[in-house]
Amino acid sequence: MQYSARNQLKGKVASIKLAGVMAEVGIELPGGQQIVSAITRESVESLGLKEGDDVVAMIKSTEVIVGKE
Repeated sequence: MQYSARNQLKGKVASIKLAGVMAEVGIELPGGQQIVSAITRESVESLGLKEGDDVVAMIKSTEVIVGKE
């Protein structure tokens, strides 16, 4: 399946935290960095997501904020 989102990051599900109707999915990227996605609990269940699954995080946004320490 093709998607219009060009920013696609392959990784593995590192954690899933369910809270009410929402879920927080941690995805470990190659090299050890992690990103977190907030999705619906229903989406986690319909995708059958579990820790260790290979996934693709697709990022489509109108802005990216960059900070420097």
